[in-house]
Amino acid sequence: MNSKLLQLLSFAILLLPATAFAGEAPEILSSHQSLNLTRHIVGYLSIAVTVLAYIAAMSEEVIELRKSKPMVLGSAIVWFAICIYYALHGEAKVAAVAFESNLLAYIELLLFILVSMTYINAMDERGIFDGLRIWLLSRQYSYRQLFWITGVLAFFLSTVISGLAVGLLMGTIAAAVGKRSKEFVALACVNIVVAANAGGSFSPLGGISTLFVWQHKILKFHEFFSLTIPCLVNFLFPAAIMHFFVPKETPLASTSAIWLRRGSKRVISLFIVTLAITVWSNVFLQLPPAAGMMAGLGLLQFFSFYLKRTAQEVKSEFAHVYKYFQVEAPTDNRKQAFDVFKNVGNVEWDTLLFFYGAMMMIGALGFIGYLDAIAQFLFGQISPTIANIMIGLSSAFIDNGTLMFAVLSMHPDLPPGQWLLLTLTLGVGGSLLAIGSAPGVGLLGQIKEGYTFAFHMRWMPIILLGYFASIAVHFWINARYF
Repeated sequence: MNSKLLQLLSFAILLLPATAFAGEAPEILSSHQSLNLTRHIVGYLSIAVTVLAYIAAMSEEVIELRKSKPMVLGSAIVWFAICIYYALHGEAKVAAVAFESNLLAYIELLLFILVSMTYINAMDERGIFDGLRIWLLSRQYSYRQLFWITGVLAFFLSTVISGLAVGLLMGTIAAAVGKRSKEFVALACVNIVVAANAGGSFSPLGGISTLFVWQHKILKFHEFFSLTIPCLVNFLFPAAIMHFFVPKETPLASTSAIWLRRGSKRVISLFIVTLAITVWSNVFLQLPPAAGMMAGLGLLQFFSFYLKRTAQEVKSEFAHVYKYFQVEAPTDNRKQAFDVFKNVGNVEWDTLLFFYGAMMMIGALGFIGYLDAIAQFLFGQISPTIANIMIGLSSAFIDNGTLMFAVLSMHPDLPPGQWLLLTLTLGVGGSLLAIGSAPGVGLLGQIKEGYTFAFHMRWMPIILLGYFASIAVHFWINARYF
């Protein structure tokens, strides 16, 4: 008993400095002015390092260097330079608190995406996505029907699942169906990229930029759904034109069977429950979205424990099987039992660490003073509408999450309608170029024949028309927000 008490006291003592520092943070930020380093060697160094890091990250496919590496190293160099300068002037705590403020914003994003990706990996491991792919291939839909089915599925799935995962899933279906029609594969992939980006733009659960705005409490959860019709227009406008270029033939049906591992349906149910808890806790308890997602991770961990403890009670891991054809059941393999920590470990860490570097460097440029200068030009000297449209167009080649975090760091005074416009343009602007969004980059790497950067560029003018059409519809139906 005494040893336990001693451990608790030791733990409390360890917490005291952190607690005291956390209490001082608001006072430090309010009583100390950050130094303007926009014309100092530290500022110039920060810009140079940020630009070089982004160039290296964008050249990932060419130099074969994962995009997270230059971003993480670049953010460390920038913040060390800032903190050293502040320490030499006796203001080390001011820079440290600014760093922690940016780190907190990233941690909330990290926890949210971590749980979301873990659930996606769990559903993939249970065979859910393979089952969907085989089911679609077995229905003997025509190429044109599959073009619309994959597009519509990408649009709606991306409201709750990352655009990259949706793009890769739908791209796999398109490639499997269109082995004998490269034209169909290419058109379907363009359609999937546009649909995934549009679908993730009207849901705070579907995209990084919308998640940022929701986390910062700029817009309420239900307000994002006022972008539903503009996003639909953005997806349907180019899809309706591409439809006439899709082959009319019907591909051969798949003869595979669907095998769903035990607990697959309940993993889907737990994911839905997790999203419901996240929205409820944010709307009614004012908790950050990460809190609800972590509660859902706890539920998944207990379900993993249940599957392991009951594994000996079932004859096969494939207890829920849907047979379209008479085939033998797969051999049960106990070594592949459900492990939630394997699903955590298999998340896209390269992307998560890329966002760490991007957010920390953008935060550093804001702390130095550069973002204030940019904000004065974008939202002071020119129209906010033009500024938001320009920012959206730049998301064709710069990550939309990074751009949104940069704008949020500028703290512009915008009405809800302009924030919705920015959310829309940043979400759908990435569709203009194949390299402008995660689904496009993912499909370029996955599809070996048919879908290329040059083919996507052929449809860029049509996608651009859809971009401006969605903006026009937003001003028309959401005029009350301006």
